[in-house]
Amino acid sequence: MDESKELERRLSEMLTEGEMEESGDADKRERQLIPPKYEVRIQTETDPIVQETLMYRNMAREVDDRYDRYLERSAEKNNSADTEKKDH
Repeated sequence: MDESKELERRLSEMLTEGEMEESGDADKRERQLIPPKYEVRIQTETDPIVQETLMYRNMAREVDDRYDRYLERSAEKNNSADTEKKDH
């Protein structure tokens, strides 16, 4: 167990040092090593996957119905969202 941890530590060290040698700016290197704190998410009115699937279905026939369950769930969510908007 200790041997594998040591190998992992050495590999991590080699990769980190390799990246740092390639880039010249120390501040830039440090920023690259820090994982992002926030994730940007955009809420849309329509689901782009549903729109694209419907567009493809207009052009061609699907071999299997793998997106049917997703489309059904999406339709249920839209119906519940519409009823909530009407209530308010």
